[in-house]
Amino acid sequence: MNKTALVVVDMVKDFTSPEGLVYYPQNEHILPIINQVVIDARKKGILIVFLQHRYRANKLEKNLLNMRPNCIEGSGGEELDAIFDVHDQDYVIPKRRYSGFFGTDLDSVLREHKVSNVIVVGTKTNCCIRATVTDAYNLDYLPIVIKECVATNNEASNEMHLDEINRYLGNVISLNEFYEQFIN
Repeated sequence: MNKTALVVVDMVKDFTSPEGLVYYPQNEHILPIINQVVIDARKKGILIVFLQHRYRANKLEKNLLNMRPNCIEGSGGEELDAIFDVHDQDYVIPKRRYSGFFGTDLDSVLREHKVSNVIVVGTKTNCCIRATVTDAYNLDYLPIVIKECVATNNEASNEMHLDEINRYLGNVISLNEFYEQFIN
């Protein structure tokens, strides 16, 4: 059986909390589902990786120029949502760009663990999920997205990106299919 990792993308307080700077109600809906997936995947020995979007405080971040500030180091908004119980064997990898691979050690961690399947869950489907899936594909991993475990602020955009991911980059599966293929 191919080795699998579950990569949880940007489930940080600025995205998941109603007080967050870039909060979307859709994220509040997927949060408990993702948490249960993390718990069940961990029990099956699947590697858990949390990606934590964060920008430097008081430093110019070029890609922040066209959006409202969010996930600033030290603000609290960059912290993982409190629903998650991070275990010692889990990885928490900070990132400064949409892709979880760009400028991080995610690829090294996955290769050290001989991972070939990368299950991606979290937010935002049209930005960080898509970029991470694209780079996973380009690095010869099999990206898998659980449909009920990703969201963005526009459902039409969410569906369009899921369709394109499924068509060109990897597999989009249902929550039931995840449990059938990886847990049960």
